[in-house]
Amino acid sequence: MKLLQYYQNETPRRLFIIVSDLNPNDHRNQTMNRLLPVPLLVFTLLVTLAGCVSAPEYRGEPLHNYDGDVFINRTPMIQSVTDMLKLGWGSLTIAEKWPSWVETTQQKVPENDTGIAVTYINHSTLLIQVDGIKILTDPIYSRRASPFQWAGPARVHAPGVAMEDLPDIDVILISHNHYDHLDEQTLVDLAKRQENPPVILAGLGNGLLFDELGLAHHKDLNWNESHDIGNFRFTFTECRHRSGRGIGDQMKTLWGSFVMETPSGNIYFSGDTGYDVHFAEAAEAFGEFELSLLPIGAYEPRWFMADVHLNPEEAVIAHRDLKAKQSMGIHYGIFQLTYEAVDQPVKDLAVALDKQGVSEDDFWILAVGETRMLP
Repeated sequence: MKLLQYYQNETPRRLFIIVSDLNPNDHRNQTMNRLLPVPLLVFTLLVTLAGCVSAPEYRGEPLHNYDGDVFINRTPMIQSVTDMLKLGWGSLTIAEKWPSWVETTQQKVPENDTGIAVTYINHSTLLIQVDGIKILTDPIYSRRASPFQWAGPARVHAPGVAMEDLPDIDVILISHNHYDHLDEQTLVDLAKRQENPPVILAGLGNGLLFDELGLAHHKDLNWNESHDIGNFRFTFTECRHRSGRGIGDQMKTLWGSFVMETPSGNIYFSGDTGYDVHFAEAAEAFGEFELSLLPIGAYEPRWFMADVHLNPEEAVIAHRDLKAKQSMGIHYGIFQLTYEAVDQPVKDLAVALDKQGVSEDDFWILAVGETRMLP
């Protein structure tokens, strides 16, 4: 989700600029976000700029999840213009105020060459170390999750691990191309910092953008397609979300989740997703998971966000659907993208775990920069 946000001094009133994602060519009317009461000149300027930053589009023959123009979800998303206006008004009148900055201490990463270790860097950015292979998910180190660094959702604390303190990365997983998950500058910086650049795996169409950025080591995957690295297999799997970096490229590249089959067990990285049957289907296809990485933030208001983002209760249900031995909550507390307070996902997760009888030892969160090694 790409919310453009800016503050006027330190006053509690915020102006959210939300750009329409309406795709006039999408006969399923899978619309989402963006419209706001802001001065016409500012709105027009930002719409124009957003159109200029649209990502390259996938072009190919129709597939089961691609109609020849846009990619599609199994369960359609139907949002009306009235819904978008209501969402925009709520962003001015209902959304909770987040802190402007939270001080944190960046951590060092302990080396791990056997078993599974996961480090929470920020948002959906995780360092996963498995039997000597270093995997980074949806890395974002930029100040803002936005096409512009002068406007857009700004981070409220530093990444938990400085980029210079990361080990050399073998694989980068990109779940979809929204700005809080595909950060161009971070990908370029990561490629430059090591002699052998990491392989970037993403959904169909995203490789065109990587080529524009000069990133040569990448592979696009459709749902259920795999890429092997040694005795590791990475499979791109279905989830319920959408894509787009501007107005004209909505649903033009593929979004998804990743299943990592490793010598130490299966790992599931969901990326962003609404709740659907794909969790149970992943468990049926791949068996149980040693670890699943599930979003718990950016979920209010539910009448709008349920299509694309889990809330904490749904994340716990997904944990059970996946037959995961352990799950970790991600995608919260870094960038304000929706209405809920900065600490609400953690509170709601505790309630959901208690309600569903799941132990906090089985579904947990990490402090920013913290590393956990699985048994």
